[in-house]
Amino acid sequence: MAPRHQRNLTRRKMLFALGGAAVGVPAIAAVAPHALAGQSDGSSTAASGSLPVTVVNNSGSFSNTSVHLYVVGNLDGKQVRLTADGTVVPVALSDNGADGYTDYAVPLASSGVTKLSLPYMSGRIYVSLGAKLKFKAVADGNGNAALQYPAGWVASDPNYGVLHDCAEFTHNAAGMFCNTTMVDMFSVPMSIRLTGVKDQTTGTLRDGGRAAAFAAVKQVEEFARLVVDDTRVIAPGHGLDAGLFPEDYFAPYIDEVWSTYTGKDLKVTTNAGTFTGRVRGDRLTFDGPASVSFAKPSTRDVLFCDGNLAAPNDGTTGPVAAVLGAGFNRSTLLSHPAQPTTDPAAFYRAALTNHYSKAVHAATEDGKAYGFAFDDVADFASYIQDTGPTGFTLTLTAF
Repeated sequence: MAPRHQRNLTRRKMLFALGGAAVGVPAIAAVAPHALAGQSDGSSTAASGSLPVTVVNNSGSFSNTSVHLYVVGNLDGKQVRLTADGTVVPVALSDNGADGYTDYAVPLASSGVTKLSLPYMSGRIYVSLGAKLKFKAVADGNGNAALQYPAGWVASDPNYGVLHDCAEFTHNAAGMFCNTTMVDMFSVPMSIRLTGVKDQTTGTLRDGGRAAAFAAVKQVEEFARLVVDDTRVIAPGHGLDAGLFPEDYFAPYIDEVWSTYTGKDLKVTTNAGTFTGRVRGDRLTFDGPASVSFAKPSTRDVLFCDGNLAAPNDGTTGPVAAVLGAGFNRSTLLSHPAQPTTDPAAFYRAALTNHYSKAVHAATEDGKAYGFAFDDVADFASYIQDTGPTGFTLTLTAF
């Protein structure tokens, strides 16, 4: 199976389609037609492709009545939500209540597990613990109803004080594609299980993993301010934008990469073949299956895998950019001139590294996590898929 960053459906596309890159204001979900399937005329409907979903509350800290579930996303060009009976309902401005926010919460069963049915759609499953989330329905640039999603990394967001997190999914005729995510922040421990052609589970934290991740991030001076009490750890990219993380953190490492590969080759292998690069002028330029080049990235570019490391879905520049983004975050570009590095023992060994991603990976049982946008390079992301899914389980695990 091809590494996921080389396939058409990428977590990064899902992230941006759902507004996960928004920084200063609550994210507004956008439409992602490439990720959708099924039919809809815009009215409430029990859409095709129903997949049995089980939600299990093993948090040990919150009763079922204190857990609030939200399934929101996109279907056929419209933003939608899922009701408890499996009905897909388009988002509407009239859904905002007297307080200015919607109440799309799906309650859990009073005890035991909760059963749902997931139709074809692409979106997120949010959970909030102890208090409900405030999703606001607004008009997008085309006048269509859209949702402002929680932005737990923004202090002014109305959900900042609420303990919450999410998993992401695309469910369509091709199968079920899903992941837990720490790309924006890490807060609620959860795992996902997908049954079908195979039986797969990912995202499960080690015993004490949440506390260990919080402590590890707090121990690194430049990262310490990303820890918000015992509520969440903000990803460093969002921390940078909020003034909580140094904007030049990776600069010495980036400079050293540029200096090193002025005098020798950096090789990057993707599904398209092997690209051979050197710094020429001020650009890291690769020859091979195609000619691609990159200007020197900033720390923000590295953390978001964007800007000068942006990855178009073109089969050439995109995959090379993804591998470079992973190499910077994992600090393997200097130690391994042939990329991608596939041995996790080589990851995060430099002092200048993404200590946030290092901590969340160390916290999981299988060593997989989505600590940055292209953590799927070499398949180290907490992502699973199945072309013949028969069931999906989201479990809130022990704090």
